[in-house]
Amino acid sequence: MFWNRKNEEQKNKSLAVLSNRKSNVVKKATITVLLTSSLTFNMAFANEGNDKALKEIYHIYSEGQYIGALSDKKEMENLLEQKVQESSSQYGALPLKAGSNLKVVAEQVFTPATDDETTLQKLNEIVKVEATAFALSVNDEMAVYVKDIEAYHEAIKKLKLQFISEEELAILEAKKSVTENLPELQVNETRIADIILKQEVSGVTANVAPEKIVSADEAVKLLLEGTLEQETYKVQSGDVLGTIANKHNLTSAELLAINPELTDSSVLQIGQEINVTVLKPLINIEVVYEKKVEEVIPHTKKVKETDEMYKGDTKVKQEGSDGKRVATYLVREENGVQVDQSVTEETVLEQPKDSIVLKGTKVIPSRGSGEFAWPAEGGYISSKMGYRWGRKHEGIDIARPNGFNIKAADNGIVEAAGWDGTYGNRVIINHQNGYKTTYAHLSSISVSVGDVLPQGSKLGVMGSTGRSTGTHLHFEVEKNGVTIDPLSMLN
Repeated sequence: MFWNRKNEEQKNKSLAVLSNRKSNVVKKATITVLLTSSLTFNMAFANEGNDKALKEIYHIYSEGQYIGALSDKKEMENLLEQKVQESSSQYGALPLKAGSNLKVVAEQVFTPATDDETTLQKLNEIVKVEATAFALSVNDEMAVYVKDIEAYHEAIKKLKLQFISEEELAILEAKKSVTENLPELQVNETRIADIILKQEVSGVTANVAPEKIVSADEAVKLLLEGTLEQETYKVQSGDVLGTIANKHNLTSAELLAINPELTDSSVLQIGQEINVTVLKPLINIEVVYEKKVEEVIPHTKKVKETDEMYKGDTKVKQEGSDGKRVATYLVREENGVQVDQSVTEETVLEQPKDSIVLKGTKVIPSRGSGEFAWPAEGGYISSKMGYRWGRKHEGIDIARPNGFNIKAADNGIVEAAGWDGTYGNRVIINHQNGYKTTYAHLSSISVSVGDVLPQGSKLGVMGSTGRSTGTHLHFEVEKNGVTIDPLSMLN
């Protein structure tokens, strides 16, 4: 029994071990199945990914603005090439390209979604053909475009040649390349010292629409005039210079300046063309000249007063004479017009000698000063000297005064006072310096022969005696026995 029980226990232990072994085998089998299943799933997924490979599309931007997407970049390249070819017939001499403002961004996608036709249509509308040109800027502002740097230098040279000759420019450029001093300027010699662009001019390569590129000659015209074409206006009914000027924001003076054939009194014709473009240069050219000349130094005239001579008398104390000098000038011209001239050096060859004239200031009541005062109290000239009514009128008539007193025109002595036929009451004053004055048609006389009269003294009262048609003063002046026009003497 004991053996049997022992054998039974041993048998049970063997069965338990066997059972454990089976259990481990099952577990290993399960794990193996799971691993195999996982590997199969991954392989299947990988095969599915290969069926859906990534595709590349192209997003197009223009100056930061999104245009659209294309499935094939060559479609855009073909469009750009076509636009360049279309412009080549007109601008074939220029290096052309299109789409310089475009940016292309590639993207990898599983499912491409593009609208090529719409994107290409937008591109066709916005893409412009450009040419590589050389921009000429004035004070850092783009002014004009030429085809290349050679055309730029040609334009600058032609700009200078508007104001100096080819030979002068060559001499000036040669002078700048050497360090030796120039020979001394000779008398009556003029030479160019410099030619200056008054504004800062520079150039840079730029892309621009080909129609904006101009020739060197056109560039010069634009730089000097501010425009390539002058605007004209056709005169219409009712137009005058002032209204035409106002229509174009000009003054009448500006309008006349740009139309030298017109004057203030010009009669305008309907349909007549008038220039209304005031030129405003973008660049001003200054040419500096040196010139050396021998010239006259004008003498001056000095007048010295002296009380040793009577007033009205003059005497030359010293005859004047001009001097001579050799002067070197620096002359500046801007756009062909002289704006400045200064002496940089001078050598006086002969000093000028002043002319000295003595002028008398001594006054005595019996001698005239030679300066005549108005002989009436106001009034106006009713008749001048000259022929009237078939004979000569030897003086002037003064009528309608503020008062009726008649006064001596200058210092002098009464030579005659009384009735004289057609003159009526008449006074003659001898001014003791070659002049005599006559006062006629007085209603009364208040002086006598021999009276010494200062200028402004009362002679009598205006009247209408003798041959007279109304109250007035007949006034005559004689110089050395010859009757002269009183208006040449009266102050």
